[in-house]
Amino acid sequence: MLEQEDGESGSGRLSARQLRIVATLGFCGLVSAADNWFVSPALPAIAQTLAVAPAAAAVVLTAYLVPYGALQPVCGALGDTVGRLKLLRIIVLGLCVGTLLCAAVPSLPALVLARILTGCFAAGIISVSQAFVGDVVGQRNRAGAVSILMGITFTGQGLSAGLGGILTDAVGWRAAFVSFGLLAALAWLLLFTLREPAPRHRDGIETAAHVGVRKRPVLGFMRAALRLFFGPHCAVFFLACTTGVLFLGVYGLMGTFLNEACGLSSTQSGLVMMMYGVFCLVGGSCSGALGARKGLPGVIAVGEASGIAAAVLLAASAVTASWVPALGAAGCLGLGYILVQPTLVTLSMDADPDQAGLCTGLIGFGVFVGGGIGSAVGSMVLAAGGYPVLWGVAALALLAQRLVSSRVLS
Repeated sequence: MLEQEDGESGSGRLSARQLRIVATLGFCGLVSAADNWFVSPALPAIAQTLAVAPAAAAVVLTAYLVPYGALQPVCGALGDTVGRLKLLRIIVLGLCVGTLLCAAVPSLPALVLARILTGCFAAGIISVSQAFVGDVVGQRNRAGAVSILMGITFTGQGLSAGLGGILTDAVGWRAAFVSFGLLAALAWLLLFTLREPAPRHRDGIETAAHVGVRKRPVLGFMRAALRLFFGPHCAVFFLACTTGVLFLGVYGLMGTFLNEACGLSSTQSGLVMMMYGVFCLVGGSCSGALGARKGLPGVIAVGEASGIAAAVLLAASAVTASWVPALGAAGCLGLGYILVQPTLVTLSMDADPDQAGLCTGLIGFGVFVGGGIGSAVGSMVLAAGGYPVLWGVAALALLAQRLVSSRVLS
């Protein structure tokens, strides 16, 4: 395809058509990320409407994240088999329908079921889009293109925290669900402006992994996933897990911290956390140039240093009870995450270029399952020692990841 030729033989920059593809897929990812994170500031209103305790309503977050993380490798492998664009059109439409369904539910159990359904469809959007971009731009521009894609995607995560609170206060949580459902519908329509990318197989040879998946889909998928996860590139996948534990774990606890320790309202906390999204976009835009100067391990090193700075700033915010250091922390956290996660995605594709969707899905699995573990472990540390101890432990753990990654990626 033209996009592939431009990406591999040009000046190293993305063509206009490639940028349009990345932006379209990034918007799909933005909607999927925003669809989860906007719910957090809306939880009190949801609990009040459905006549349940706020703590009980928090289950809707888990109901989305568990299938969202667990099914990413499955969706990535499906994209390798049935076609990336065909699968994206199905799952984005499912995201739209599921989100609109959430606006009409009469009870908490019904909302939980609707969120599970929505998370199942949303699971593959990021991993399949990452593999789509890899097919279109080629290896030379892959790192920069994936970083732009993820910068746009996680801008949605950061901005939705503030927008969710504002929409809930202004028009109610049901109308907020309708708004994000309409954004998903727009993303679905935009997908019809794209063409299916040509897969990048090595010399047209069907590998043993492909034969196994085709003959025995479930067993073949499990074997292929385990072979990749514990294979020669295992360090990349394990770093994805620790990135989820630390970066997403810290991010998930920031809203509660800003409310309890700094005295901010849900809307105010969301506005502070929007700095995360701003720096996701900034980091995604500059990571390609940074990678050209420092190499991919160097990009990860800068991202991990930014994560350490975020934890230190949060510790300062906890000691002073001021939200100002937390504003800087949100920016550092967004910058760090967007430099580390997409770079790991790029490195993972080298594990098996013929199964790029499965590779990127395994990164998503590690990151989001790790995020759930990080939130749970962080809550236990918080209960035992309070916020200064929590952010201190996070800083030490991020420093340990920096030291490990410097050895295993060198």
